[in-house]
Amino acid sequence: MNTITSKKPVPRLFREINVVITILSRDITLFFKSVGMLIMSLVMPLIMMGMLGGSLSQNMAGGLGFDYNQYMLIGMLVNMLFMTTSSGVSSLVEDHVTDFTQEMMISPISRYSIVIGKILGSSFGAMVGMLGTILIGLIMGISLTIGQYLLILLMAPLMCLSAGAMAIIVIGVIKSNKMANIAVMLITMPQMFLSGAIIPINNSTGILHLLSRLMPMTYCLDLTRAVVYSGSPEYADVVLFNPLVNLVAIISLTIIFLVIGTYFFARSEKNR
Repeated sequence: MNTITSKKPVPRLFREINVVITILSRDITLFFKSVGMLIMSLVMPLIMMGMLGGSLSQNMAGGLGFDYNQYMLIGMLVNMLFMTTSSGVSSLVEDHVTDFTQEMMISPISRYSIVIGKILGSSFGAMVGMLGTILIGLIMGISLTIGQYLLILLMAPLMCLSAGAMAIIVIGVIKSNKMANIAVMLITMPQMFLSGAIIPINNSTGILHLLSRLMPMTYCLDLTRAVVYSGSPEYADVVLFNPLVNLVAIISLTIIFLVIGTYFFARSEKNR
């Protein structure tokens, strides 16, 4: 008598993890195939640090009371994480057009797995971008200690998740790939100037003060600087908030943006 054996169903958790890993692996492969992304990892830090930052350092940083070049390097490391992650997440619109996400949407998987997998995949490119920023910093004679770099690297996943969560809201609303890239740029570029990546914001008031407090990069930058400058005389001059306040703000904004963004993203796919 023949008996029919059936395979046990794959546990839901393992299936979701597999989705995240699959999307992550796909994005890493696409990153290495994109010459433009590799070039941008070096060109963007060169433009922002070498030209803008260099000009500010020579003309306006004399009376700050701390090393502006080191201040700028930390800002550009965090900024690169935000810009590269956000730009990578925007490719979800292209996946939408090519029906890649639609094929995943009809599968019994969580929409959060798709979004988190995409953010993690984009984060890989952001990490490579950090190396480009460090290289440009070394060329300019700016560097941190190995321990400080490692601490920033440990915090990088949280910062990338924060950046990707904010970008996913745009992806859920905009259907055009070209418009999505422009929109993501419009939410990342202002953060670079208003969050303190290049220009100190200790004395910002009015609308500029309000906007800086609504931007997740502000808290990511401040937490990073709190870690790097911990125990140094410059700490009070460069750090705005208690590190615990920064951490709570980052986690809270990330969760809010992730929930809202994933909702809009899932709804846009259902309405196709």
